Order: sequence, then C-alpha cells, then structure tokens
Amino acid sequence: MANTPSGKIQVTSEIGTLRRLLVHSPDSGLGKVVPSKAQDWLFEDIVHLDTIRREEYDFYTKILLYFLDPGKIKGRLKSIDDIKNKRNFYKPGHPNFFRSDKVIELQWLLADILADEKIKIRLVSSVCAIEACSHEMEMKLYKADPIRLAKIFITGSIDDDNMIFPPLPNFIFTRDIGIVINDHILLNKPAKKARTREALLMKYIFFNHPFFRSYKKKIIEIPEAFQYFLMPKEGEDKKVTLEGGDVMVVSKDHVLIGVSERTSMEAAHQAINILFDRNIVRKVTIVKIPKKRDYMHIDTIFTQIKRNCWVLLGHFSRKAMKHEDADPVQRILLEKKKEEKLKIIQFNKKNIESPIEFDNLEDLLSDISRNDLESKEKVRFIYSGNNEFPFDAREQWTDSCNLLALKEGVVLGYDRNDKTVEAFRQNGFHIIRAEDLVEQLESGQTDPEKIRDTLILMPSAELSRARGGFHCMSMPLLRDEI
Repeated sequence: MANTPSGKIQVTSEIGTLRRLLVHSPDSGLGKVVPSKAQDWLFEDIVHLDTIRREEYDFYTKILLYFLDPGKIKGRLKSIDDIKNKRNFYKPGHPNFFRSDKVIELQWLLADILADEKIKIRLVSSVCAIEACSHEMEMKLYKADPIRLAKIFITGSIDDDNMIFPPLPNFIFTRDIGIVINDHILLNKPAKKARTREALLMKYIFFNHPFFRSYKKKIIEIPEAFQYFLMPKEGEDKKVTLEGGDVMVVSKDHVLIGVSERTSMEAAHQAINILFDRNIVRKVTIVKIPKKRDYMHIDTIFTQIKRNCWVLLGHFSRKAMKHEDADPVQRILLEKKKEEKLKIIQFNKKNIESPIEFDNLEDLLSDISRNDLESKEKVRFIYSGNNEFPFDAREQWTDSCNLLALKEGVVLGYDRNDKTVEAFRQNGFHIIRAEDLVEQLESGQTDPEKIRDTLILMPSAELSRARGGFHCMSMPLLRDEI
C-alpha cells in the first residue's frame, strides 16, 4: 500500500472550506442498469454512461481538483482531454489515474486494501456469501489481482461481457455510505438490499485502510435493536436503517438526523444515545419527513449555502406549514393530512428529557444560523423553483436543494433547475457554468481563493436522472472550521 493517502479527518459544518472528500467516478456498472431492475437498484431511469462520464461528471472531478488539489490538474487540461488518452486520467485502475489524496477515489482505496492477502480472502468470502456465488467463482475471484478485483466488486462484471452479480450504481452517492461528525465516522446501515454490498465494502475500507488507521476507535456502527427480527409487525419499526443523506453536521456541537424513507426512527434513537454517550456532540435534532420517494433524504429538501443562507423546498416553509394561503375550512382539512406532517424535535444532552419542538424548517434553520453559527446577518432562504408551482416540485425532484458547498457561499448545483438559478441570482449570487469556470481556472483568469457567493452550474441531462445531486455525490472528510 505504498503512497497511500494520510491525513486529518474533521468535519464540523456543512460550509467550511472543503479540503478532502471521498468520491466514486461513474463506472461501467452504471451503464448496465436495465429498465426492469432500475427501481430495485434505486434508479428512476436508465442513464447514458458515456454522457455522464465525458460531459457531466468529468466537470465535477475537474472543479474538485482545481479547488482542492490544483497540482494534479493545473496546466494539464489539454492533455487530459486529448481523445487519445481515452479518459485514462479518470480511471482508478490506470497508471495515469489522477490519484489525489484530497479528491479520494473509493475504488483506489478498495484496491489498496485488497493487496493484503488476509483482507482479500475475507472480503471475497463475504461478498460471495452475500451474492450466492458458486465455489468455482469464489476461487476465480481469489486469483484476481487487487486492481481488477476492486473493479469486479463495484461493477459486478468479471470481464466486459460477463456479469457475475449486480452492479452498484449507487456507489457514486458516497454521502450515504458514511458521514464524518467532528473526528468520528458514522457508518450507514442501508435500507435497501441493493446497497448491502457497498456497505460491506465501505466497512472493510474504513476498518482496514491505512488512511483511517488512527480513527479506527472513532468509527461508529449502530447496532440492531435487540431481537427486532422476532417481532411480527412492530419489528419493522425497530429495524435500524440509516443513510448519510439524512445526517448533517451543522456545527461542532449540533447534528441533524432525518427520519425518512431510508432512515428509521430506531436508528435515530440509537445514534442520539451513542453521540451523547461518547461526548461527540451536545445537541441532536430529529427531522422527521414524509416517507415519500419525492424526498428520500433530508438533503433532498434543504442544504446550507452560507451561515445565514439555506436552499429549501417551500413545502416545508413556515408559510406552507401554517397553510397561510388557505381559507379556514381548507386549513383545517389540510392540517388533518398526516402523511404531509413534518416533525422536528431537538434534544440537548444537558436536558435530554425536555426536548424542543419546531413547527417548520425555516424556524429550525434560522435558529441554527443565529445560535449555533452566531450569524449577525438576516437569515435568508432560497427556494426550490423560486417557490413557484409547479417548478418548486419539478426542480426539487432534480436536486435543486441538494447542493455541495466547496466553501461558504460557493456551491455546486445542476444547470437544469432554471427557476432555482433565478432565485439564486435574485439573492445576489454570481452564476457560472462549469465549462466556463474550468477554462478560467486553467488560464489563471480566476483563482478559487477569490471566488465568492457563486452557484456553479454543472451539466445534468443524464446525471440528474440518477436522483442525486452533488451533496449526495460527496463524503467530506475534512473541512476548515468556520
């Protein structure tokens, strides 16, 4: 495992300058999702792999490198984009792969740990048990070299023409596999069977890669509720499922945990106890949202832009939750609709038996800005689709609220969400397309250090159909404190 990355892990906010993160570039498995299996594998549609790679995700990789590790890309753009290179710069298994220790590729880490024969044997056995492989196939996998085996585990393909188990198309959504809370790592427990193998691979990486060696005692696994599987109906309520899109570190003392389609109340309960028992944070807020595919995780309905600025789906605003536009009869009827109910409960370690409740997300997020982050400026909300029907719901579906902050006020989002872009512009943000920004960064016309209050628009015709934005496609490992 020579030349492996090493360094500090620390995340105390959603907006501190990003210094290191985990990503996974779209692999060939993504291009083998078939319509009949798309929803089983948590996709709404099949996507065109080459377009995602060459015209969309590549811009994400470039911008991350210019901001986090410019030495890997500055001055090399022309050769990187040369058609003769056939994307070798982006292929984790190729000798010319960019191999950054700031923009860290998961497939590279997986190949590293598979170089250890003992780990390789254990992981092959575990994967084959999950995927019900034959003994003959298991023996073939033992013989594969680490780089090839890492690719097989992720893509499901033993060669270009033969798949031996399903791909992991959701592996690009690295946020869901774990989350860094201060200097601890909270591992996920996926709700869907399609993500079991990726959770296993990540568990092996976190516990065995040299990068995480000094943090091994700070890795948190949430246990299953005792004997939940013996319970008939109520057992489902006791099942522990948690995904990183439902966890936000908004300050060093405060974590938000969503209870959603993918994260259970029992998981939230266990997480609160562990985070308090280990003195990791002092405050945890549970944000219970409707269990609907529209929302999926809390980061699909809001993310943070600045200390005093958030992007939010207006359905959960103060005005919407109080039905201010409704007549008296309509208001009463709407309040009876339980499936649309939002519940927000905040627990403080010092007084855990007296939680605080918030009526809506605007009140919660305003409280975070003012009290946790000590912002003296007026708290602002930028609404999905500029809060105009039907664009609010349409653009939330294509991740208008799922933005990644490279630093405070500088965020990545999709170019297709026109009304949301308009709302950013109205709130004083500069708007720039990724392609134009890359040219300016390469020429030296623009310096990442000097960019302020900017929404960077990423091409998204295919990538957005995978149902995840750049907040989903990132697992921050290190951010500056704000």
